[in-house]
Amino acid sequence: MAYLSVTRLNKHYGDTQVFHNIDFSAEEGEFVTLLGPSGCGKSTLLRCLAGLTPVDGGQILLQGQDLVPLSPQKRGIGMVFQSYALFPNMTVEENVAFGLKMQKLPGAQTRERVLEVLALVELTELAKRYPHQLSGGQCQRVALARSLVTRPRLLLLDEPLSALDARIRKHLREQIRRIQRELNLTAIFVTHDQEEALTLSDRIVLMNKGEIVQSDNAEILYTQPSSAFAAGFIGSYNLLCADQAQALTGQVFNGQVAIRPESIQFLPAGQGIDAVIVSHSLLGNVVRYRVQACGVELLVDVLNRSVADLRPDGSKIGLQWEAVTLREVA
Repeated sequence: MAYLSVTRLNKHYGDTQVFHNIDFSAEEGEFVTLLGPSGCGKSTLLRCLAGLTPVDGGQILLQGQDLVPLSPQKRGIGMVFQSYALFPNMTVEENVAFGLKMQKLPGAQTRERVLEVLALVELTELAKRYPHQLSGGQCQRVALARSLVTRPRLLLLDEPLSALDARIRKHLREQIRRIQRELNLTAIFVTHDQEEALTLSDRIVLMNKGEIVQSDNAEILYTQPSSAFAAGFIGSYNLLCADQAQALTGQVFNGQVAIRPESIQFLPAGQGIDAVIVSHSLLGNVVRYRVQACGVELLVDVLNRSVADLRPDGSKIGLQWEAVTLREVA
């Protein structure tokens, strides 16, 4: 049996169905990300796991124990929210110690656990500061420490990095992954950011409109999307109808065809498939070209090696790709 097992979980708000008969699981020590667009039900699902939102049916088993009848305090779950929700009148160490005091842990043991977890999130030197004296990233680390100090059976993280700038966000997600591995925590992480999901996860559960569309590791989800939605949400796939794909390849297809922008290669004009560069955008280490070929517009990503390699708009080029990179999707 899986460490966490969710079976036929249902949730409605009046006549609005949030999700219906959701099934997924997580193994001990696994980092699972719930990924999907806003409104797909991922945060509601996380709140149901925590016991903050009641379910309308189904079962949540954690280490074989059914959590549905239990209050949030009795589930042994730690949760980190998007908002830091720190007590403004408490210092960092007091905020972190709050959960242990609610558990009536002895003072000496509480202090030892607090110092241990503050070191883990690299906040020891800030223990006496108040939330208004901290940066956003530091506040989020306090919130993380507060969840970790109770030694939860399951750690839930609801878009905890979305309010932070890109540099701090990248650093903090690396810290979260390091801590999760060090402690062998089972973690469920909610995000709508595909890069975050691909970077952090052992497994990604992709959701849309209250349903699980695909559940796989990052590599499979990115390279082998099971549907047009998965292909459109993960990466910047070119989604072609059967006629467009046939015009480009000469092959007959039964449905939509997906091909990743980085799978398409440029050739000198006159070789491969004739194409013209319509426009281009600099994405840091990648240049994204928009090209026209056989009446079809495609995105092509090329590694930005040097300024000399940039191709101006209107340039004639050739295109090629390996047949294996073309994927039919429903």
